[in-house]
Amino acid sequence: MKLYKTNEIKNIALLGGKGSGKTTLAEAMLLECGVIKRRGNVEAGNTVSDYFPVEKEYGYSVFSTVFYAEFLGKKLNVIDCPGSDDFVGNAYTALGVADTGVIVVDAQYGVEVGTQNIFRTTAKLKKPVLFAMNQLDADKADYDNALESLREHYGNKVTVIQYPLASGPGFNAMIDVLLMKKYEWGPDGGVPTISDIPEDQMERANELHNALVEAAAENDETLMDKYFEEGHLTEDEMRNGIRKGLIDRSIFPVFCVSAAKDMGVRRMMEILGNVCPFVDDMPAPTTISGEEVKPDAEGPVSIFVFKTSVEPHIGEVSYFKVMSGTLKAGADLENMNRGSKERFAQLFTVCGQMRTAVDALQAGDIGASVKLKDVRTGNTLNEKGCDYVFDFIKYPKPKFQRAIKPVNEADSEKLSAILTRMREEDPTWLVEQSKELKQLIVSGQGEFHLRTLKWRIENNEKLPIEYIEPRIPYRETITKAARADYRHKKQSGGSGQFGEVHLIVEPYTEGMPEPDTYRFGNQEFKLNVRDKQEIPLEWGGKLIVYNCIVGGAIDARFIPAIVKGLMDRMEQGPLTGSYARDVRVMIYDGKMHPVDSNEISFRLAGRNAFSEAFRNAGPKILEPVYDVEVLTPADSMGDVMSDLQGRRAIIMGMESDNGIEKLKAKVPLKEMSSYSTSLSSLSGGRSSFTMDFSSYELVPGDVQDKLLKAYAETNQED
Repeated sequence: MKLYKTNEIKNIALLGGKGSGKTTLAEAMLLECGVIKRRGNVEAGNTVSDYFPVEKEYGYSVFSTVFYAEFLGKKLNVIDCPGSDDFVGNAYTALGVADTGVIVVDAQYGVEVGTQNIFRTTAKLKKPVLFAMNQLDADKADYDNALESLREHYGNKVTVIQYPLASGPGFNAMIDVLLMKKYEWGPDGGVPTISDIPEDQMERANELHNALVEAAAENDETLMDKYFEEGHLTEDEMRNGIRKGLIDRSIFPVFCVSAAKDMGVRRMMEILGNVCPFVDDMPAPTTISGEEVKPDAEGPVSIFVFKTSVEPHIGEVSYFKVMSGTLKAGADLENMNRGSKERFAQLFTVCGQMRTAVDALQAGDIGASVKLKDVRTGNTLNEKGCDYVFDFIKYPKPKFQRAIKPVNEADSEKLSAILTRMREEDPTWLVEQSKELKQLIVSGQGEFHLRTLKWRIENNEKLPIEYIEPRIPYRETITKAARADYRHKKQSGGSGQFGEVHLIVEPYTEGMPEPDTYRFGNQEFKLNVRDKQEIPLEWGGKLIVYNCIVGGAIDARFIPAIVKGLMDRMEQGPLTGSYARDVRVMIYDGKMHPVDSNEISFRLAGRNAFSEAFRNAGPKILEPVYDVEVLTPADSMGDVMSDLQGRRAIIMGMESDNGIEKLKAKVPLKEMSSYSTSLSSLSGGRSSFTMDFSSYELVPGDVQDKLLKAYAETNQED
């Protein structure tokens, strides 16, 4: 393979919703440029993109796939991304290193929730976008409706480059308004017959051609002046204008394909090769220190690793983009994130699991290396003396959690090591050993996402595991004031243990007045504050402790021990063992023994006095409530809303956006456990949701009773 220069390289992310046909389109692209001689298909499990065993097992894309095409003297690096919302992290990764996004739209449905999600990501990252209208030969295909939905969502920036003469099973021809030619295919697709536009299509073709010319001219004053003077632009001038419009996101071209029949694919690749921005056309990326790094082949060598994976029969493969300089085989680079050194003994350009060895890769190019010692996704590696560090891939928050454990407890350490390695391959898997829940928690984008993790651990690593519904991080608090006292006394020969603590508890709120006088029954307690401790709790809320001891009833040296006893119960609340919060405690009396009193005695006395007072203070359990936003097609809205209401959701609002409904609600975390799976089932996988922590709220009485009963059955007081 020749060494491609920076101004000959284009990096493209192939994006789109589930079922839009990206993997099939990738196969057709590879066939057209001669990388493969025969197309595979998803059903047979022999495509270039879906080559991992787990993908063949489940029949859907799990990982992004890097491939390249040498076309028209240019190198197109393409990253084919899974369409399922469960694997959306791949799209974030791909757009981080690609310069253009091609969003594949199913002509049967037009803009779907998946389309919306991907487009929002491209907007956030300011990446150029082209729309590939696919599956025009499907039974329900309707080009005009699909195009209208694009324009309803994205406005007049949506500009037609091609339109079909018919959509549906009869699709076999289209009009290209950039070249002003008709393309027609036989039943097997492939090489088209190119001819003049029929007379009955000239009016529509001219109208769309003029709209395309105007859109191209708007992005260049020189072109605009020429267009006004001469009324037309050359093909090269239009391409340049479209390229500038893509970079500015002022134009979103639409072209037509049937990936399954290989119709329009070669022309699509011509368009990508001619109008997509080159690497050096795009704004330069910046380092974490804000320094711009232009893709200069003569600059210092710096690469960014955007993907690592353990691949069949190969082992660990590291995929990278050359950010600066020219990387040569045998180069030694320093890992800026891990402080280690790596030798790149071999360099490859990749096409799925096929690798082609190369001697060098210039700035802007994408390649891979194998069996590096200490490289992780997100690492920057530089030549000596270069201090660039990149961190431009931000992943979405997880939406699905499960506790995980090995079937054999003896394999716990092995499981932890496997999970650490897995997360290095896919950073959207999060792993946490929760001190609060006393469980190992894995988080991901959905039920399919974690199912894939389980499959890989059990089949690739041969380690049986099980998922358990994670415990909910409840909180405990009180709603009124209460008092209690407790005497801890233990005698077992020699020095004994003695400590007595009297205290008052009450709910804490910011800005409340200092404690003064309390009445319980016929008894009044007037307090004199001697000291105050304000303890912010790492799980939220505060514990406020007042020392109101008078007359030396308890020596000041025992107060810290009492506070430790209080914190024991704040960390393991008296009701369900959950964290307690927002309580203030007034220690107002007690007794001590000149010989038997010690720290452990007062710690136990304080802990038990607090437990008793807490139970008498109108204790309540708080549950975490999340702000949930659901995007769903209009035809699923009723089912989605009913399902949420069955989850104790409070509907906060609804919006409609051209057939896509947005529903906002507040939902207890307890009710969101299986929501990812349910939502997918209700909408045929065409909906998505996000969730963010909102607040802790009181659980309903019946829920609290169930929680108390369950805790009582499995735990005993100390």
